[in-house]
Amino acid sequence: MKLAFRLKHYLFNGFREFFVHHHGSLEFRAKIFALVIAANEKSSVECYIFIKNYALYTYDDDIDRANLLMLTTKEIVKKIHDDNGLDLDTLVANIQSLLKVVPRYAKKIELEPLREIVALTHDEDAYHYQMNILEFLQTLKDETLETKKSQIAHDEGLLHLKEKTK
Repeated sequence: MKLAFRLKHYLFNGFREFFVHHHGSLEFRAKIFALVIAANEKSSVECYIFIKNYALYTYDDDIDRANLLMLTTKEIVKKIHDDNGLDLDTLVANIQSLLKVVPRYAKKIELEPLREIVALTHDEDAYHYQMNILEFLQTLKDETLETKKSQIAHDEGLLHLKEKTK
């Protein structure tokens, strides 16, 4: 990688909250992707290429945001695989806790892109584990959207109001 990109990534990573618009949303998406990818010990580079392409589409060709989503996902997966203070159960608990605080993030759980990542899995056991995770995420999304409807509507109203005043 180019030195400039590495330096930029280092600074973005260290000061993500200050430099990245809606960093919490991006990190939540990264955690969702990482949960599915990390369930496969033999995850492939194609998963990260897919995430970058997905992010380019989602973030209107914003290459910096796309790279940041891909790299943040990769960091979380590495942390899990290296047994560096994070495991899948802890990540699941973190995702659930984030949804309690910011229920609108449930709308960020998009199953179709996650299914495409699961389709890249060649190990049958990992595939079934990932499919169970997708079922869990769908249930979590549905329950959050149903039980927190009014809070989500209120929070989104505040966000739109904040965006208009900028």
